[in-house]
Amino acid sequence: MDFLTNFLSTTGFNLMTWPNMIMILIGIVFVSLAIIKDYEPLLLLPIGFGIIVGNIPSLPSMTVGVYDDGSVLNLIYYGVKAGIFPPLIFLGIGAMTDFSTMLSNPKLVLLGAAAQFGIFATLIGAHLLGFTAQQAGAIGIIGGADGPTAIFLSSKLAPELLGPIAIAAYSYMALVPVIQPPIMRLLTTKKERVIHMAAPRVVSKAEKIIFPIIGFLICAIIAPGSMALIGMLFFGNLLKESCVTERLANTARNAMIDIVTILLGLSVGASTQAVRMVPNAEGVMENVGFLTPQSIKIFALGAASFCVATACGVLFAKFMNVFLKKDHKINPLIGAAGVSAVPDSARVVHTVGQEEDPSNFLLMHAMAPNVAGVIGSAIAAGVLWSVML
Repeated sequence: MDFLTNFLSTTGFNLMTWPNMIMILIGIVFVSLAIIKDYEPLLLLPIGFGIIVGNIPSLPSMTVGVYDDGSVLNLIYYGVKAGIFPPLIFLGIGAMTDFSTMLSNPKLVLLGAAAQFGIFATLIGAHLLGFTAQQAGAIGIIGGADGPTAIFLSSKLAPELLGPIAIAAYSYMALVPVIQPPIMRLLTTKKERVIHMAAPRVVSKAEKIIFPIIGFLICAIIAPGSMALIGMLFFGNLLKESCVTERLANTARNAMIDIVTILLGLSVGASTQAVRMVPNAEGVMENVGFLTPQSIKIFALGAASFCVATACGVLFAKFMNVFLKKDHKINPLIGAAGVSAVPDSARVVHTVGQEEDPSNFLLMHAMAPNVAGVIGSAIAAGVLWSVML
């Protein structure tokens, strides 16, 4: 009977708390959205299952949790908190990305830059809500809608907020088809939504090879803190465009990025323990778990930043049209693709455009501000890191 009693006292049933149950329910919701609604399943499913894993209670002496030194989850999570996984994901993204449309119409880069205003607007909002400058900078990057960049910057500036920031960033990336269309329709007229854009010019192979080299040099010199992310992005693209390292490019954009995505999603999800008590500077125990007022503020700020970034991209496209000739007008919808959710925001732009005019194909045009947004968010992260470190 003593053995049975001791066994029952160590089970999750005995150690389970209401906060743990709430987080497990959130994890199930994430998994359900991934499977039923097909909302970014490659991200939400690993994260959702990781949330479930991270909130199964265990005895502290068992060292199985993500914050227990030496545990398997802790070793995997090291790739997150040390900023290893995000650059590897950028390598895979670079190997998948075609910069041709952006190179054929360089002015569309400005739309990617305009969408980054959401980052700095959120930074100000976070600071006004009582977050430190470093925490505000890490929270602000959610506005770039770039999960790896958000994780990378959080690990450098505010590792204590890494879990909520990562979950918020990936959640809003998954909800792109829900969040963006109403804003796009609200800020544009039907006449603007049916604008047909001229077909992009053909970009030469030499341009495609030279761009990642020149692009890296410019970006790294402007913001050295972005070197790891930007360097991997352009290196992956060079592997693709050089046409002499197809095996490496194929590995980067398939096997490697898939493996890293699995490990990153699962470990980030597992880091969202509902309650985690640690001593503060005065030695008093405080809860730094996921279910805190800080997390609610982060999610609210993340939603606001995503909306602001989308709106800024659309409005700046409208502003550019004031100075463009009639046959060179930009469809303002593609401004929404300035956020870094590649390629989902570009697909949303195409879908909304097709609803107005089935003969209007905006996907390739939208990819230009979309990939520019990836570069812009990485540069913004580098700037924030260098300024606020």
